[in-house]
Formats: sequence, structure tokens, C-alpha cells
Amino acid sequence: MTETMIRKIDSVLDRVVEKESNLPVSHLGLVERVRYNEKQNKLYVFTKAIHSTHGCCTLLALVQQSDTLNALEEQFKQEFPEHWIQFINV
Repeated sequence: MTETMIRKIDSVLDRVVEKESNLPVSHLGLVERVRYNEKQNKLYVFTKAIHSTHGCCTLLALVQQSDTLNALEEQFKQEFPEHWIQFINV
């Protein structure tokens, strides 16, 4: 991955803000890592799964995480329009 690509990825993670905490994704630990497959022109965004023992808390957290991930995907697509973006929940 080039330095330019790394800066763009960091920029995306810094500019997408989670609404409840008002913190950027880069500070939340939601994204575990980003990998690039140059041959296939794909970016893989590995995100952390939400685990809770309380069903209602899990549901609310999933809805909130979904909104954040949608915003993140939109920003990745804007920053890397020529790449295919895939999110993988780990």
C-alpha cells in the first residue's frame, strides 16, 4: 500500500464520526484493519463485531454501528471511487 493510500484511509477513519459518542471511527476501535489487494483493486475493511449478553443492548448497538458503517462505506467510496470496498465483520 502506498503512503498516499494510507493517508487517505486514515483521513476517512478520522472524518467519519460516530453520532452517539461524537468520536471519529479512528478512536473507537471499530475498524480493526484495512487490507488492499492490488491485483483485484479491492479494499477490505475488517470491523469488530458487537457482543453483548443483553438482547436490547445488542440491538441498539447494532443499529448505531450500522449507521456508522454506512457512513464509513460512503466515505471510502468517495475517497476510492475506482476501488471495490468490502466490509468484513470479525
